[in-house]
Amino acid sequence: MSAIYPFKHIIGENEVEPDGYVSCLTYLLWTRSAAQEHSAKQGWTPERYIEIGAAWVVRSHHIEYFRPAFAGEEVVIDTWVSNFGKTRSLRKYLIRRPADDCVLVTAETNWALVDIAKRRPRRIPQEIIDAFTLVPECEEPKPKQAPEPARTE
Repeated sequence: MSAIYPFKHIIGENEVEPDGYVSCLTYLLWTRSAAQEHSAKQGWTPERYIEIGAAWVVRSHHIEYFRPAFAGEEVVIDTWVSNFGKTRSLRKYLIRRPADDCVLVTAETNWALVDIAKRRPRRIPQEIIDAFTLVPECEEPKPKQAPEPARTE
């Protein structure tokens, strides 16, 4: 499996605000869903994490919005693991619309692995680290320059 995982999604009516734009919180939900599905594809389902008494929690998010998305459009959330530390991992995302290959959002999340019972960080087991191929910055997908919106005059 590729180190960069493409999570595909069709935007539902329930994911847009009354103004017609996708909610900013929805983009965050997509990043979480993409991370969970990628992890599961690598053999680390939520149930498996529970079996070892661990869970990933967010330490921080950074997200940058470039273009809007709308109901009915397909988006792809490309996600990859950038690094592992002792108790933390950096995961990155590039959200794009494949119809025009327009980059909508770039994001990254610093995740911390916690011991569920003790509610404190724990060392990331080697078997988790071994399940993922790290993507060095020089091999990350680079956002293409988003086309300027069409002008109507």
